[in-house]
Amino acid sequence: MSVEFFGIGGLGQIGSIKKGEKAQTEKKTGSMQEADQVQFSSVLQDVHKAQAGADNSGRAEKVAELKAQIANGSYEPDLNKVASNLLQFLMEEK
Repeated sequence: MSVEFFGIGGLGQIGSIKKGEKAQTEKKTGSMQEADQVQFSSVLQDVHKAQAGADNSGRAEKVAELKAQIANGSYEPDLNKVASNLLQFLMEEK
């Protein structure tokens, strides 16, 4: 009696693993121990640099604006927001 599973023949084909196949897989794993390397295209690298620069420049502008407000004495933080964040921080620590 022969049973077919998705085009595979009888049971002899399902359970038979040749010793030569094991040796080949061992050879492959031995060569895989070398360091893997990934190379991205220069366009993707440029996009990543542009995104990092945009994030930093926006933050730098905000920091400069806050420093100017502190120097002027016109900086007024939202006390409700400060208290809320402080309470949240204290609750997370426990």
